[in-house]
Amino acid sequence: MDSGNIAWMLISTALVVFMVPGLALFYGGMDRSKNVLNMLNMNMYCIGIVPLLWVLFSFSLGNSPNLDEAGDVDKSGFFGGEILGNFDFVGLDELTGNTEMLIGVIFLMTFAAITPALISGAVADRMKFSAWVLFVPIWSIIVYTPVTYWVYNGWHTELGPSAIDFAGGTAIHINAAAAALALVMVLGKRAGWPREASPPHNMPLVMLGTGILWFGWFGFNAGSAGAADGVAVQAFLNTFVAGAAGMLAWIAAERLRDGHATTLGAASGIVAALVAITPAAGYVGGLSSIVFGAVAGVACYFAIQLKTKFGYDDSLDVVGIHGVGGVVGGLLLAFFADARINDHDGVFFGDVGLLWSQLVAMGSVIVFSFGATYVIARVLDATIGLRVSPEDEALGLDQAQHAETAYNLQDTSYGRV
Repeated sequence: MDSGNIAWMLISTALVVFMVPGLALFYGGMDRSKNVLNMLNMNMYCIGIVPLLWVLFSFSLGNSPNLDEAGDVDKSGFFGGEILGNFDFVGLDELTGNTEMLIGVIFLMTFAAITPALISGAVADRMKFSAWVLFVPIWSIIVYTPVTYWVYNGWHTELGPSAIDFAGGTAIHINAAAAALALVMVLGKRAGWPREASPPHNMPLVMLGTGILWFGWFGFNAGSAGAADGVAVQAFLNTFVAGAAGMLAWIAAERLRDGHATTLGAASGIVAALVAITPAAGYVGGLSSIVFGAVAGVACYFAIQLKTKFGYDDSLDVVGIHGVGGVVGGLLLAFFADARINDHDGVFFGDVGLLWSQLVAMGSVIVFSFGATYVIARVLDATIGLRVSPEDEALGLDQAQHAETAYNLQDTSYGRV
């Protein structure tokens, strides 16, 4: 890699790292004031523990090729045959001086860190921090690592071409949403939900978090090109345009249905659109990113209404935005992929097989992530317990779990000497 590409990838990596505190503020502002520090801690913990796991062994498991008996790369799957015995492990020490590989390690590390952080929004207000401390590393190893291997090391089916996912629509957003649904089903509903409303306690924090997320998403998507090239430029443009379209589509749907265009709706529409364009950012061109953003904005707006109907308490709408947005993006990609951008044609350009591959990939990740997470949650619940006591839930997790408060409203001293 030349110095320009190296510089772009280092900048992109830093942008994705910045997304984690952005996500913490986005979720924290939507949470209750008595639980905002707990949400910040849940997110920031991911940027602490996951990079250590990544450099110790998750990178090798998730990104080293699997070799067949002839020594050729066999990408048939993470769990097939004697996989662990056939992995050509690459240890971090072996990469000393290999700039291109080291950039891959640190860039993909940021993806691994933010994925479990996405799940935290679903379990707001009621999960023990000690349970979260164990859940994140266990889930990262058992669920995220094999999924990232499947998606980024050449998922294929005999009935069609390889499924594609430019920057993590399936591996990150759909994966996290399926896990979030499983976790909330084991954890249970918040006290008083859905009878008691739980509006965002601080909308300026939500908007600040949204802005940081959008800013970081340029590194997330355009950095996934792996170089400062034309694909990165296209991904950058798509990320900008889709986010704008998603915001307008969501607030338009709100205005038509509820009579008001809300600040929370604008923020949610941006994030929903960014989720949808993520798998397609480097594969589509023209004005198709507007379609991705607009469809995701409307689809996710209606999807978040379903949690009350189906009775699952997804506190901050991880399933409705990241799950539905990821599926919308994966399906639209199957239609709009354009080989003039990046070597893949979709249905609109004559390749119907890509649609089948996308359905298989997304469906497989949903089933695996949901099932594996459900088992992990059940084991943790049966051992250390997942949920705080009713008394701690009423008091607030900031005080009960961290002995802190975000807002010292009782301090009336003004610079006393």
